[in-house]
Amino acid sequence: PKQPWAAFAIVDRGPGIAPEVLPRLFTRFARGPEGGTGLGLAIAKQIAEAHGGEIRVASRPGETRFTVFLPLLVEED
Repeated sequence: PKQPWAAFAIVDRGPGIAPEVLPRLFTRFARGPEGGTGLGLAIAKQIAEAHGGEIRVASRPGETRFTVFLPLLVEED
C-alpha cells in the first residue's frame, strides 16, 4: 500500500536564491550573504528525514518555495 503524505510550503517573495548557492543550501555551516550560523536548513532537513520525509526547494527571482513532505501515520484497525 502507498503511504499517505502531508505537505506544506513556505514561500518567500524576496529576491530568490542564487543558482550557485542551491547545491549547498542544506549543507551545515554554509552561510548566505546575510550571515547566520548556517545550521537552520541543515537541521530542518535532518529532522524531516529522521521522520521519513524530505524538504524540497525551488527558487527563481521573486520567489523561493520550500516544500516539506512528511508521511502520515495511519492507524490500522
